[in-house]
Amino acid sequence: MIKQDIVNRVAEKTGLPKSRVEMAVDAFFEAMKRALKNGYRIELRGFGVFSVRPRKRGIGRNPKTGAVVPIPEGKTIRFKPGKELR
Repeated sequence: MIKQDIVNRVAEKTGLPKSRVEMAVDAFFEAMKRALKNGYRIELRGFGVFSVRPRKRGIGRNPKTGAVVPIPEGKTIRFKPGKELR
């Protein structure tokens, strides 16, 4: 499912114009991006929790060449599904 599918389904369910629904969906995703970028945890009851976690430094391999590639420390986003999604 892509963003446009979400817009179409919300528009069908609510009867609102797709242009307004698309603005709302874009605003929702933008707010989520900003919150995660600032290190906040996002909890959507009944759906799940998005959180930012530190990622350890490590060593990986390029699957094409087999060369060793260092993986730097960083942050990653984790999603833990809620009870209703399990």
